[in-house]
Parts: sequence; C-alpha cells; structure tokens
Amino acid sequence: MLPSLAARAAGPKTVFVAGATGQTGRRVVERLSKIDGVSVVGGVRDVEKGAKALAESSVAVRGAMIQQVAGVTSTEATTLKRLDVVKDDVQQMASALEGVDAVVVATGFVPGINPLTMDAAAHAVDNLGTVKLVDAALQAKVPKIVLVSSILTNGRNWGQENSPGFVVTNAFGHVLDEKIQAENHIRKSGLDYTIVRPGGLKAKPPAAGLKVAKEDTLSAGEVSRDFVADVCVAALFDSNASNKVVEIIEDDDS
Repeated sequence: MLPSLAARAAGPKTVFVAGATGQTGRRVVERLSKIDGVSVVGGVRDVEKGAKALAESSVAVRGAMIQQVAGVTSTEATTLKRLDVVKDDVQQMASALEGVDAVVVATGFVPGINPLTMDAAAHAVDNLGTVKLVDAALQAKVPKIVLVSSILTNGRNWGQENSPGFVVTNAFGHVLDEKIQAENHIRKSGLDYTIVRPGGLKAKPPAAGLKVAKEDTLSAGEVSRDFVADVCVAALFDSNASNKVVEIIEDDDS
C-alpha cells in the first residue's frame, strides 16, 4: 500500500537501503521505487554485481533454506552505491549517506556452513556493522532510520532466554545478543528511529493477516518478507512510528 499524498509530501525524498540486494532489502527497494517523488539509493558491496542481482530473479541459499528471490521490476528511480558494513569505516559510510533523508537497514549475517565463524560474522554485521551505520547516519545528518531486527532480540530481559524461539535463533552466532547491542545504540543515538522486529522470515507471499504488536510481546510466529518490506516503508512516512519498536508476524485472526 502506497503512502498518501500528504504522507509523501511530509516524508523522505531520498531513501538509502542498506542491504539492497538481500531478500528483504530488494523488496523495500521495489516498493520505494514505485512511489512518485521518492529516489532510492541501494547500498551494496559491489555495484556491478548488485545491479545484476537486483534485475534478475534467482534462487538464494540462506543456511539450510533455499528460497526464490524475485527480480526488482521497477528500478528507474534507483541508484546504487558501494557500502560494506564490515569493511567500511564510519567516514566511508557517511559519504555514501550524504544527501539522503532516511536509511533502511536490511543487512544481516548469513549463517554459513562453518559454525566456528558464525559468532564473528554476526558480531561484525548485526552489531558492529549496524552501530557504524548509525554513527554514519548521525555524521551525515540523516534524520530517520528504520532497522530490520527480530522478535526475541530482547528476550533475555523478559524471561524468554530459555524459550525455543530464542534458543534456536540465538544458536546461529548468538545473533540476538548482537542485535540487541545495535538496537540499544540506535535508541541512544538521538535519531528518529523505527525498529521492526519480524518473526521467522519466509519468502512466500503472506498466507494470513498482519499482526502488529508492541515490543517484547511476541515469542513465536512467521511472517512474509513482503509484509516486512511493507512495514518498513510505512514507517518512513508515518509519524506515529517515530521512536517505536514494532513486532510483526502473520496471524489468521488479524
């Protein structure tokens, strides 16, 4: 659903999507590129490869999951810039963000075959990488940031550390422990933020309605990446999403 004319008029005119070639990031790019008056900048590690990846439909392998990834069909209002949240320093990231009005952070480490490297990868991407990106947004004077995180990120603080969802998810690189560090950094940054915490991500279109809950509420459930992208885009144009954490899953009763 596209934002209203009034929301578009008051909302960002240039949006930077970090992780633009990822399964969620490309959906955010596609939705933003269809909004009149909004320019999209996609942050990718390799611009040439990124342009090809966005234009093509492909099969992506994430851990043990094989998922179909659709090509972005509307890229006229989209440009690509190099961004590597692991290798770049804050100054390099700030240069990439120069002139944008909002950032959507759709980066995330991909669990690999070697379990010995997952902790380091999650720390580098979901913690340090996001922290650097927040600092870069501050330096570049970007007023709005939307972060894709996960339900149960703060699970240790509301009695969920032994729940199946927390244990299984955090087994991959202690990723929830890394994500909460980045979330806390955003909260303290002074930026206008929206943190979107989806349940288990799936590539298929939604099979039920969207349930939106307050933070530290949901401990289980799945959600289509289509819904995640929709919520991220809506957060950019809705003042009610300012400095909020929302948790989302699909629910038959919603």
